[in-house]
Amino acid sequence: MYLSRTADLEAEIDALAARYGERVGLDAVLGDLDRRLRRTLAPGLAVHRAWAWDRRDRADDRWWPQGISVTGRRVAVSWYAKHGGARISFLDLDRRRYRHVPLVLPTAGDHEPLRVHAGGVAWHGTQLYVAATRAGLWVCDTDDLLRGPDGYLLPVRYRLEASEPFRFSFVGHDGERLVVGEYDNTGGTRRLGHVALDGGPMEVHEAGVRRAQGVVRVGGRWYVTASHGPWKPGSIWSGPAGDLREHRWAVPMGCEDLAHDPATDLLWTVTEHPHRRWVVAVRRRRLGG
Repeated sequence: MYLSRTADLEAEIDALAARYGERVGLDAVLGDLDRRLRRTLAPGLAVHRAWAWDRRDRADDRWWPQGISVTGRRVAVSWYAKHGGARISFLDLDRRRYRHVPLVLPTAGDHEPLRVHAGGVAWHGTQLYVAATRAGLWVCDTDDLLRGPDGYLLPVRYRLEASEPFRFSFVGHDGERLVVGEYDNTGGTRRLGHVALDGGPMEVHEAGVRRAQGVVRVGGRWYVTASHGPWKPGSIWSGPAGDLREHRWAVPMGCEDLAHDPATDLLWTVTEHPHRRWVVAVRRRRLGG
């Protein structure tokens, strides 16, 4: 299997930036975080730390958290809207504040909402990779952040698309390569993939994890989150490819994507169900790492 890059939307992004007053970049967003996180407790045998969204976002039944990626004390979380659209929340854990930024597809005349499930996100340098299921991975650059008429916007630049059918349900990275995987609950394929940041040949492994929601690879070990519905705590599977072991009740119910912070050796996940939404950190060594 091979991942190839589609045409870059640079001209459309330039036009969008000119329309709204040029790019402002990530620093402008991080200096203008308008919502408050709070430290809290969350269920799960391996939970080390947990944060909660503000009251509006904990209860919102339109927007659902999906993907997570960590860069130092900053976190990116992707959400999808049931009636269309996707956004990224940029979190500052030290200040315990965050802001939502819509993901948009730049067009010849303006822009439109990016209509993807956004089941995973990987943040590497200035690039964000957003899982788009059968459409591959959308890639955007935080340097392209701009201020629109109703707040900030983050346009996507290009896609990485696969030469063969593969469901890009979630995505992470190990510092040098992307890791991707397929969600399945009906007897279909449940594969994991490993590919360079700019695409190319993708190594594919059969993981066999039912209801997989996120994946990272640390050294030779893989870590995969698996949900058990809205009421039972989720699992993390760990081990070498083809020999994963389940750690039951490790993380809260509704667990989604997975990320690894090499500086702290913490694993991170986010949960999706209203009133049971947390951003959670787990000590990797609790999982046999």
